[in-house]
Amino acid sequence: MNRPWSLIAGLLGVVFLAGAVMYWFVPASVNPTTGVPYFHGHRAIVSFIIALVLFAFAWFQTRRSPRT
Repeated sequence: MNRPWSLIAGLLGVVFLAGAVMYWFVPASVNPTTGVPYFHGHRAIVSFIIALVLFAFAWFQTRRSPRT
């Protein structure tokens, strides 16, 4: 019953992880006054944290419930 939610959360986790990698390694643009590229460090960290939360949610959804 919970399998669709865990699958969706896992796929979204992969998307956010790819976004974090993109934000980390691809500079946004170059500052015209200094010539130094802008860096999206905050967005990369937030995307990575969201990916970890989604992976944890998917993992907890796929765990078996204890038998009582």
